[in-house]
Amino acid sequence: MKRAVFPGSFDPITRGHLNILERSLPLFDEIILGVGVNSSKHSMYSLDQRTEWLKSVCQEFPSVRVESFQGLTADFCKSLGAQWLIRGVRNGGDFEYERTIAQMTKVLHPMLETVILFTDPEFAHIHSNVVREILKNGGDVSAFVPEGLEFPSPQ
Repeated sequence: MKRAVFPGSFDPITRGHLNILERSLPLFDEIILGVGVNSSKHSMYSLDQRTEWLKSVCQEFPSVRVESFQGLTADFCKSLGAQWLIRGVRNGGDFEYERTIAQMTKVLHPMLETVILFTDPEFAHIHSNVVREILKNGGDVSAFVPEGLEFPSPQ
């Protein structure tokens, strides 16, 4: 079985995330969306809320499941028996960062291969940080997030 992990904070999930996920579906038998707890970030929305959004968005994809994790992504992948790590990039800056992470991950978990997909151009401008800023200021984020999600006032 080809099992992949697509990790992220998904705070919140965006159309860019969904673009990478949908394009990954034919490549793997199972994709686990790993909702990470990043010790260097303070999330706008709770882990439970982010997990609920992902489950709602992914209910139409039978090969996708959602799990949360703490610690190193490589260790999470190892615990699941995942052989691939999915990462999405929007631009050259993202690519350089992801390349560094992929190389370090390879040292930590030599059997784990990182697959990097470039976000389709119509989603490349979407950034979770900007979506959070729009939400903090009461703006409309419907063009940037999957349809049908409700965003409560930030914590």
